[in-house]
Amino acid sequence: MYALCLITVKPGKVDSVVEILKKKRKVVKQVMVVTGRADISVILQGKIDQINQMVIDFKKIKDIVTTETLIEVEVDLGW
Repeated sequence: MYALCLITVKPGKVDSVVEILKKKRKVVKQVMVVTGRADISVILQGKIDQINQMVIDFKKIKDIVTTETLIEVEVDLGW
């Protein structure tokens, strides 16, 4: 299962948060600095409980202000 986590950080803290996130390699597959409403985008891969635990761990990083996690779903459109 994949998930995309959009992360907003305190001003001036993007680089330090990116370095912390890059060390969490078990579930974190890619870390990207992005433009838009989020500062950082993280691609996660694992079981749902692993993804949930990783997002909870993200909340413990003091410079992270908000997270929004988009979980992959399978949709059968019947085509």
